[in-house]
Amino acid sequence: MSLEKEEKKKILEEFAQHQGDTGSPEVQIALLTERIKRLTEHLKGHKGDVHSRRGLLQMVNKRRRILMYLTRKDPDRYKGIVEKVGLHK
Repeated sequence: MSLEKEEKKKILEEFAQHQGDTGSPEVQIALLTERIKRLTEHLKGHKGDVHSRRGLLQMVNKRRRILMYLTRKDPDRYKGIVEKVGLHK
């Protein structure tokens, strides 16, 4: 469940810290969150898709690790991205 170029570009523009930013924690969290949402919808209709479920768990854990990193480094940025993306602790 990959993202289309236009959707990815829109997310990058919204969450980028500076021009050309693709690797900041905010961008990574936003991209992972969108992919997680899409894959969750896919798995609702395809309950037997075990391989995609494993990929979903890997993405959720990667997002969790990035969020923990951001919590340690800059709690204000963490609070901002959690509110902006719509996650809850």
